[in-house]
Amino acid sequence: MAHDKTFDVDVVIVGGGAAGVGAARRLSGSGLSVWLLEASQRIGGRGWTIDLEGIPLDMGCGWLHSAEHNGWRAIAEEQGWEIDRRPAAWDKPQPHPHFSDVEQADAHAAFHAWHERLMGSPPASDRAADALDPQSPWNGYLQAMSGYISGAPLERISATDYNAYERAATEHNWRLLRGYGSLIASQWPGDISCRFASPVEGIDADGAGVKLTTPRGTVRSRAAIITVSTNVFAGNLIRLPGALDEWRHAASCLPLGCDEKLFFHIDGEIDLPTEQVIIADPRDADSPVFYFRPLERPLVETFLGGRSAHRVSLEGPAASFDQLTASLTRLLGSEAMKHLRPLASSAWSASTYIRGSYSHALPGHAHQRQQLASPFRDRLFFAGEATHPDAFSTAHGALASGERAANELLALLQPAASG
Repeated sequence: MAHDKTFDVDVVIVGGGAAGVGAARRLSGSGLSVWLLEASQRIGGRGWTIDLEGIPLDMGCGWLHSAEHNGWRAIAEEQGWEIDRRPAAWDKPQPHPHFSDVEQADAHAAFHAWHERLMGSPPASDRAADALDPQSPWNGYLQAMSGYISGAPLERISATDYNAYERAATEHNWRLLRGYGSLIASQWPGDISCRFASPVEGIDADGAGVKLTTPRGTVRSRAAIITVSTNVFAGNLIRLPGALDEWRHAASCLPLGCDEKLFFHIDGEIDLPTEQVIIADPRDADSPVFYFRPLERPLVETFLGGRSAHRVSLEGPAASFDQLTASLTRLLGSEAMKHLRPLASSAWSASTYIRGSYSHALPGHAHQRQQLASPFRDRLFFAGEATHPDAFSTAHGALASGERAANELLALLQPAASG
């Protein structure tokens, strides 16, 4: 194909997370020239594995959800990555000093009853909270679960959206010993150029092709695949033409929830459970959850959702570690705390170019996923977990969306390229 000097490149991928990687893998070897514009200094987005003291820590996504039809699981198997296929500890009984076996059974029954009401008779309001039993003593527990599942309270969750995910999901959730983020980052094709520290500040698709403005200059391409998070797209970081108002509105209806992880390292010999999950206070909608010795590693992996996760951004990780230490002391005793020290904390909501964890649809707005995924003038294509109809909030949904957007683009551009 003769190079068209009107354009710097055929295709620009905006954002190098799981969706961007999926698009890049599909475009690799297509005959089109492709560049990545990535705001940060790394590949992976919300899939990020860091190595601390010889332990790989997944600061974002960590579970191969719905493993049977998870595209990352297939890639991992093809390339010989070791997968831990044991069931997660989430639904196992908890050895809890303040949450008896009977209470645990009652809480799980309340969650199941709410789930069945939501799935079988969705409320006309489409608000997941309206399926709660107002007399149930376990609504705080259910709200805490919503914090981990969606990063937001049930009042902000679309029942239609929740049900779409649940009908498509399976019970198999596996882990990668080397880290989910490590797998995602390893899959960037070598024939596609990366321009890091290049946040897109403006998108113009009014003339021929696409013009993308960055601090390092303007890039002109025939088409672009946009994979930025919904909170970034709906915000003020990127100047967009008025013609994209419907897409920006769709993104605002699919906000990112707030979830954070904080890790404690276990030092020395201490009798703590292995592969067990304990909720700090099952009646508190903002309660943290502690995952002890995941994969037999000397860690306590802490999950915060909703308001408790927001406090990590507002007050900083040091204050959050102090609060978690107080919670763990009540559960384990002060002697055990001598063996725990803060190790690492995520800060997704404070990350300028991400601004949250993963998307949920606001009540009445599940259909906006389809709008956000729609191409614009056959030159702008959209991907990211929020554009997937039923695997939103997952890295495999993001992967599939990137592949879908690349296929849409190829259907238009590849015939010209081959010609």
